[in-house]
Amino acid sequence: MLRSLFIIFFFQLLGEAIQKFFEINIPGPVIGLILLLLVFIFFIKNASPFRKIKKEISETSHQIINYLSLLFVPIGVGVVMHINYLGDNLFKILAIIIIGTLSTLVFVAYVMEKIINLEKNNAKRR
Repeated sequence: MLRSLFIIFFFQLLGEAIQKFFEINIPGPVIGLILLLLVFIFFIKNASPFRKIKKEISETSHQIINYLSLLFVPIGVGVVMHINYLGDNLFKILAIIIIGTLSTLVFVAYVMEKIINLEKNNAKRR
């Protein structure tokens, strides 16, 4: 578990360094996660010594996800600290949340409909 934590944090650090160096607007951990994914896809393949590392990283990431809710505590505190700002802009914030949620639902429904139709067409051709 320690080795896999080191690998995860190394890629996070690498992503942070790339983000700061190139002044990219994408968060460093996201860049690190993409780099880790690319390493898994292109470099490691299915070589047997790396299967163990992939499995360890998968198990460690599942353990980290179990404690993910703890990361939302600081966000909740930040929201409470800015409650006056929220009260002043309540209707704007609610409008953004509702519009964002509805547009996401419409987009996902559209994509799912396209995928289902594509699968039906592929099934008919067979």
